[in-house]
Amino acid sequence: MSVRKKKAKVFRPTAFSFPYLGVTLVFVIVPLILVLVYAFRGSDGGFTFDNFAKVFTTPENFVQFGQTVGIAAISTAICLLIAYPVAFVLASSPFNKMAILALLFIIPMWINFMLRLLALQSLLTMIGINKGYWAAVIGLVYDFFPYMLLPIYTVLVNMDKSYVEASRDLGANSTKTFFKVTLPLSIPGVISGISMMFMPVFSSYAVTDMMGDTSFSIIGANIAERFSKSNYGDYGYGSALSFILLLLVLAVMFVGSLLSKKADKTKPAKGGAA
Repeated sequence: MSVRKKKAKVFRPTAFSFPYLGVTLVFVIVPLILVLVYAFRGSDGGFTFDNFAKVFTTPENFVQFGQTVGIAAISTAICLLIAYPVAFVLASSPFNKMAILALLFIIPMWINFMLRLLALQSLLTMIGINKGYWAAVIGLVYDFFPYMLLPIYTVLVNMDKSYVEASRDLGANSTKTFFKVTLPLSIPGVISGISMMFMPVFSSYAVTDMMGDTSFSIIGANIAERFSKSNYGDYGYGSALSFILLLLVLAVMFVGSLLSKKADKTKPAKGGAA
């Protein structure tokens, strides 16, 4: 066997994934294991379910969870209503050839989100919108808008245009073509955008702390408060909350994956779009 063949066997493309796997292990897997250990660890250092019992027996947690779901759902719905038409326009001819327009929505993401929120807060104060629930909603929509826009834009711009052409050739007008062809084909992007915005809101307490007031709170703020305390007694409680939130995120991701697969299976056949 030649030296070149030996090197080819040693340096395989999969070797380039080792640094990523190492970073994932150190900064993702190990912290998750520590959270799991603290969640089942009692004040005496032994195994216990008391932390989870405390989570489910504290009424404030259910109120906070309801407020979190509420502000996440409202913010996601508003963001979707704004992002879909924008993505549709950007993906349509002749705008799809002007990538600079899509770039304009991405450039703000290059700026630190704290600076962006401070600028937005100043703007809202100037027009008479003070800190509160709706100011927090505006902040969340502003912060997560690109995460909703890009998946939808990517699906629309890469969509097979022959479906739309077939629909029009068969006599369907623009409205019917949109609801029968374009919208169903863009559902995977919509699901991806919703997932990328809805779940992070649970832990985006920085936005709600800066833009909101004391009338509401989210689960992420509760978890952050538990880990910011100096006594180690709240670490187990915060870890239990984090673990439950993680399970919820995984469940939503699983449901989103199923819906995406279902949407892919229901794609219209060419020539029968209308």
